[in-house]
Amino acid sequence: MSTPSAQPAIAAEGLARRFGAVEAVRDVSMSVARGEIFGLVGPDGAGKTTVMRMLAGVLRPDAGTIALDGIDVVGAPERAKAVLSYMPQRFGLYEDLRVDENIFFYGELFEVPRAQFRQRSTELLEAAGLAPFRRRLAGQLSGGMKQKLGLVCALIHTPRVLLLDEPTTGVDPVSRRDFWAILYRLREQGVTIVMSTAYMDEAERCSRLALLHEGQVRRCDTPQRLKDIVRGSLLSVAGGDPRSNGAALADAPGVAGVLLMGDRVHVRVDEAARRKDELAARLDERGLAHAPVVPVEPGIEDVFVALVGATV
Repeated sequence: MSTPSAQPAIAAEGLARRFGAVEAVRDVSMSVARGEIFGLVGPDGAGKTTVMRMLAGVLRPDAGTIALDGIDVVGAPERAKAVLSYMPQRFGLYEDLRVDENIFFYGELFEVPRAQFRQRSTELLEAAGLAPFRRRLAGQLSGGMKQKLGLVCALIHTPRVLLLDEPTTGVDPVSRRDFWAILYRLREQGVTIVMSTAYMDEAERCSRLALLHEGQVRRCDTPQRLKDIVRGSLLSVAGGDPRSNGAALADAPGVAGVLLMGDRVHVRVDEAARRKDELAARLDERGLAHAPVVPVEPGIEDVFVALVGATV
């Protein structure tokens, strides 16, 4: 992996943006090192897409500054576009064009020299596993393959900074794995990546995370350090009806918070060894079915709930 230089690839200070009466982003600052995979995490409406669009230069902030690879994005957005690529949630593929025709279109759009284009497109198609499908219409690709094609198009001009807004939403697990393999290779090549994601397992793969809530960055650090700051211990309760179990345990002695996690409940307590038997007994007394109450390591969802008191 390349070693990030001292000068950040992205330096944003005091970003703010309103949409009418709605304050979408408030005083957001971040510094992203070169060769880093930096994640933006938060619930819907937290401001992730607004931040991404401001970083990309397609949305002007009401206040604040952005320097991208030394370029003033607010003052010179066209200059910044030469060194970045922005892949929004709905990337602009042309479904009635073939895979190779879509790539050619973006190569022309970014004025990539023909010789460089041929080499670059071949390398990217191979890396994305799309070479056998280069003559297939984009509209006939699966969701995961469309996202990989979008990434190939976004990379055709060899950007130094890549901005990805929830790139794997709705993509199958195998395609998500392949997508991340490409991101890791880009990081090895020194590309700086900023991505927003709704998947907490993806968030844990990032170098650092900014936790956004109501338009503000509430905490920014590595995934492990974020998990280390959560006070108390975490217990997991599986089986039965998670919602009923969570409601029964929310006001139990020693419980600091409850989070529904699909088919189970995570319960944050002061002492795991003492409380696990107490919580099991409380569920038994109320006739609620459950599996054994067991200690677990916190995930990013647990961190978010502990820090901002919101369910994600």
